[in-house]
Amino acid sequence: MENRRFYITTPIYYPSDKLHIGHTYCTVATDAMARYKRLTGCEVMFLTGTDEHGQKIEDKAREVGVTPQQFVDSIVQGDRGILDLWKLMNISNDRFIRTTDDYHVSAIQKIFKKMHDNGDIYKGKYVGKYCKPCESFWTDSQLVDGKCPDCGREVQDAEEEAYFFKLSKYADKIQHLLEDTDFLEPRSRVNEMVNNFIKPGLEDLCVSRTSFTWGIPVDFDPGHVVYVWVDALSNYITALGYDNDRYDDYSKFWPADVHFVGKEIVRFHSIIWPAMLMSLGEPLPKKVFGHGWLLLDGGKMSKSKGNVVDPYILAEMFGVDALRFFLLRTFPFGSDGNFSNEALIQTINVDLANDLGNLLSRTVSMVGKYFGGQLPAEQAEDPDKDSELVDMVSSLRGRYEEQMEKFAFQNGLAEIFKVIDRANKYIDENAPWVLAKDMETNGPRLACVMYNLLEVLRVCAILLTPFIPTSAAEVLRQIGACEKCSTWESAGQWAVLPKTVAVVRGENLFPRIDADKALKELDEAAEAAKKAALPDLEIEPQLEEKVDFDTFCKSDFRAVKVKDCQPVKKSEKLLRFTLDDGTGTDRQILSGIAKWYKPEELIGKTLMAIVNLPPRKMMGQESCGMLISAVHTEKGEEQLNLLILDDKIPAGAKMC
Repeated sequence: MENRRFYITTPIYYPSDKLHIGHTYCTVATDAMARYKRLTGCEVMFLTGTDEHGQKIEDKAREVGVTPQQFVDSIVQGDRGILDLWKLMNISNDRFIRTTDDYHVSAIQKIFKKMHDNGDIYKGKYVGKYCKPCESFWTDSQLVDGKCPDCGREVQDAEEEAYFFKLSKYADKIQHLLEDTDFLEPRSRVNEMVNNFIKPGLEDLCVSRTSFTWGIPVDFDPGHVVYVWVDALSNYITALGYDNDRYDDYSKFWPADVHFVGKEIVRFHSIIWPAMLMSLGEPLPKKVFGHGWLLLDGGKMSKSKGNVVDPYILAEMFGVDALRFFLLRTFPFGSDGNFSNEALIQTINVDLANDLGNLLSRTVSMVGKYFGGQLPAEQAEDPDKDSELVDMVSSLRGRYEEQMEKFAFQNGLAEIFKVIDRANKYIDENAPWVLAKDMETNGPRLACVMYNLLEVLRVCAILLTPFIPTSAAEVLRQIGACEKCSTWESAGQWAVLPKTVAVVRGENLFPRIDADKALKELDEAAEAAKKAALPDLEIEPQLEEKVDFDTFCKSDFRAVKVKDCQPVKKSEKLLRFTLDDGTGTDRQILSGIAKWYKPEELIGKTLMAIVNLPPRKMMGQESCGMLISAVHTEKGEEQLNLLILDDKIPAGAKMC
C-alpha cells in the first residue's frame, strides 16, 4: 500500500453528563481505523470533538444554575468527562474540536453568510414540529405515532422567525450521490434515506433559531442563532482551517476519507452535509459509514431510559484493551449488536485468555524452560508439519487488509484468531514436551517449533496493534521482536525474527475472569452508580388539594411519652408502642418504622401522635392513633424520622 494521507472523523459528541459504552463504541472503532492506517504508512488526521451549542444545553445549564459555557466546560474538561474518557480508552485523535472554540465560531458565521449570499439561505417563518433531544425539525408526515422518528420522544410545536436553507434545490444531486455511488455505506442506509426523506419530497431546512440564545449568532441579523446541525457538521472542515487561520490542513486532508457516524445521524451526514458543501462549492467527503447501535435488553442505550453501561467501570474491571477488543470483535460494525456483561466476559476468557494469552504464555515459558530463554541457531524444519501454519501466517496480512479496508473489524480479527487457533493446535500436534525428553536428538526440531510459534505471535501482534495497542506492544516485547520486526511490511513476511531470538518473561496479559464473581461486582457497581446519580435529597411534592380549617382542627395532636416499645412478632415492619397520653390509661399504637429505629432507642422519648383516629387492627393487634413522622428520599432510599419533642413537654399536651 502506497504512502498517502487519510482523514477520518467521529461525530462530535453532545456533552452529556452521563457517557456510556455507546459513545465509546464509535470512537474506539475510529481509533482502530486510524491506527491501522498509520501502521500501513499513511499520514493520518483523526478528528473528534464536542457539539456544544443548542437549546437542550441552554436548558440543562439553567436547571443546574450555571451558564451554558460553564456546563459544557465541566463535562468536557471535568473529572471523568469526555477528554478523560478518551484518554482512558487510549484514543489517538490528532485533533479535538469544540464548537465553542473561537476559530470555529467565526468560521461558521462566514459559512452561513456564504450560503446566504449565494441565494441558498432565505428568511421565513418556521411552523412545525421540533424534537429538542435530537435538535431535529420534522413534518407531521415524518413523525411516527406523533413522536420523533429518531428517538421516539415527544415533539413540540414550534413557530418562530427563521432562515431556511434550500435543501430541496439539491434533492436530485443528493439522490444521485446516494443511489449511484458508494458514498453511503452500508447499502441498507441508502434505501432508508432515499425512501424516507428524498422521494417523499425533500423540504427546505430551518437553519436558524430565535427562541433561545445559546448558539453561534447570525452576525448580519441579531436575534438569530445558527441551527446546531449547520454548526456541528461544519466542524469537519473548520478543524482543518476552512475559513479560519487556526489551522492550515484543509488542502492537505480534505475531502475526508470517511465519516464514521451512528445510524441515527446518517440523515444529517448523507443529505444535509453534502448539500451544504455543494452550496459552498467544496468537495464532498469520500464516504459516510453509518454504524449500528449497541443494544441493551433489545433497545438502544439511552440515559433517558436509564439503561446505560458505564465504560469507566468496565475498563477498570477488565482493562482498556480487553474492552476495546470486545467492542470490535463481537459486533459487526455496520449492524446493531446486543451488549451484555456475560458476552464481554466470555469474549475475554475465550479469545484473550484462552487463545492469545495462552499461546503467548506457553511459548515464552517453553523457550525459557527448554533453551534458557534464547533459541539456538540450529533448527530443523519439517514441511509436512509446518507448511500449513507457515502458509496461513504468510497470507494473513492480505486477508486482514481486505477486511479492514471495508471497515469489517470483526472479520479482520476473525482472520487473526484463525491463525492463533491453528497455532495452539500446532503445539499439541508437535508436543514440545515430548521432543524435550531427548534434546540431543530433537533439540533442533524443538527450536524450529518454538521459532514458528514466535513468528505467529509476531505477525498477529502487529495486526492486533490497532485494536489492543498496549497489549500488542507487550506481546512484541516478550517475544523479543525489535522495531524492524514490528512493522507493517514485516507482517507480510515469514521468518523475520532472528533465529537466535531471546524472549522476556512477563506477566499474564489476560488472566481468566471468574464470571460469577465479576457479574456480582458489576451488579453492585451498577447499583452504586445508579444511587450516585440520584438527587441527594427528594422531598414529596406538596398536595394541591386544600383542607378547610375546621376539618383540620378536628385532628387531635397530643404529646405522648414512650413507656415501652417492642417488635411485633411475625412482622418485619411493625413496632408496638405503649404510650402515656396524659389520660392515666396507657395507649397502644403500632407503627411501621422498624426499618429505621430500634425499640430500645425510643423508650423514654416524647413523640407526637394523632389520638382521635378510629382504632384499626394490624397483625391481629389494635392500634389507637398514629405517630407523626417526616418522610423523604435520599440517594434513592426512603428515609423516615419520627417527630421527637422536647422532654419538657408533658404527656397529653395538645399540639396546635
